[in-house]
Amino acid sequence: MSVQGDIEAKLQTSLAPSHLQVINESHMHSVPPGSESHFKVVVVSERFAGMPRVRRHQTVNDILRDELSARIHALSLRTLTSDEWAVQGGQVLDSPPCLGGGKHDNA
Repeated sequence: MSVQGDIEAKLQTSLAPSHLQVINESHMHSVPPGSESHFKVVVVSERFAGMPRVRRHQTVNDILRDELSARIHALSLRTLTSDEWAVQGGQVLDSPPCLGGGKHDNA
């Protein structure tokens, strides 16, 4: 299975999200075409209720421990409850452009 597929399967199983987006943003970085190394995850789950943001991120990082240790270089997280997702208008924010790894000219 692809890295993206593994991430989706693990988060679905562990968090029973009402909304899940796993976006491969590798193409925005200095990596070979077809890479699966940079991801943005938006996960909406009631399991996050009452948790501070850092604990939510730790929860996702624990679920994806194997991927983070060997397969993922960067992971951006939006971890929300259904109410927070509704207040946000159900929209995913764009990621900023990459400025590292040869994408940014320091001259």
